[in-house]
Amino acid sequence: QVHLVESGGGLVQAGGSLRLSCAASGSIFSANTMRWYRQAPGKQRELVALITSVFTTNYADSVKGRYTISRDNAKNTVYLQMNSLKPEDTAVYYCNADIRMAAHSTYQNYWGQGTQVTVSS
Repeated sequence: QVHLVESGGGLVQAGGSLRLSCAASGSIFSANTMRWYRQAPGKQRELVALITSVFTTNYADSVKGRYTISRDNAKNTVYLQMNSLKPEDTAVYYCNADIRMAAHSTYQNYWGQGTQVTVSS
C-alpha cells in the first residue's frame, strides 16, 4: 500500500510564503510524475504544478513565477514553494503521484488527503 501525506499548509497574509511537502510512504519502487492540485470552495479541482521523474516542470498560468515545484527522489517527497501568495490562492492543496511498487509493475495514481492553505487580505 502507498500513502501520500501532505504538510505545510496554514494561514498566511497576502504577499507571504508557504512551503508544502508531500511524502510518499509504503512499498515504493519509484515515482514518476508528481503533481500538486488545488480546490477552492465551489470550484473544480485544478492542476497547479507538476514535475516529472527527470525534473521537467510545468505550471498553471495563475501561479507561474510565484510557485516552484521540486522533488527529492531519495525521500519520495515533492515540495511546493509558494511565494507572493494572494487571497485567490486559498484552497485545499492535494498531492498526486504516479507510483509503482515493483520494477515489473505498472504505475498507479495516488492522492493525498489535502492540506488547507488560507491567504488573508
